[in-house]
Amino acid sequence: MPTLILVRHGRSTANTEGLLAGWTPGVALDERGAAQAAALPGRLAALPLSEVVTSPLQRCQETIRPLLDARPGLRAHTDERIGECHYGDWSGRKLAELGDEPLMEVVQAHPSAAAFPGGESMRAMQTRAAEAVREWNARVERDHGADAVYLMCSHGDIIKSLVAEALGLHLDLFQRISVEPCSVTAIRYTRLRPFLVRLGDTGDFASLAPNEEPSGDQAAVGGGAGAP
Repeated sequence: MPTLILVRHGRSTANTEGLLAGWTPGVALDERGAAQAAALPGRLAALPLSEVVTSPLQRCQETIRPLLDARPGLRAHTDERIGECHYGDWSGRKLAELGDEPLMEVVQAHPSAAAFPGGESMRAMQTRAAEAVREWNARVERDHGADAVYLMCSHGDIIKSLVAEALGLHLDLFQRISVEPCSVTAIRYTRLRPFLVRLGDTGDFASLAPNEEPSGDQAAVGGGAGAP
């Protein structure tokens, strides 16, 4: 079965403003995110990508544009199932103020029980994304062979949930996974089991340096902004 390259979108204006973007329209890459996207073709130059699948949201579309420009024969397929979690009434709100919501404790410690007001549950988010991957695995293998490599450009919580699913981890453990903006995660699927061969690889270790303000023990809902 194919190898899936999961790319989180580059850093967005919502990331730098501390907002939970969700499906809010008009959320673009910021200057750093645009630079991350511009570097993506070089980072992936050695990979013979057979297909590109992307979330419909602007920040993902902008992230893969340089890659598509560098490979004129490659076209992108849009799949809403790998779009961001539908955060409902939380969309567009400051993450700092959401930390005081009682639901945030559930999102952090028991996400399989979390459902966003006016939005979807985290279980539904994982299910739709995993179904999309299974269908694309079959399609890519059929059209390009069992050793094919393809790419999906998606969002932090989506990618974390797919990694958890591949590793056989309960969704309640997915907040222990971290993927920075424009990071590359690779999952090689086989008939019997998936293998996680890269996780959140940016090629930059700056985000591992101590911060002036401790990051604490809370997972960044939506994925966080990455290195400063």
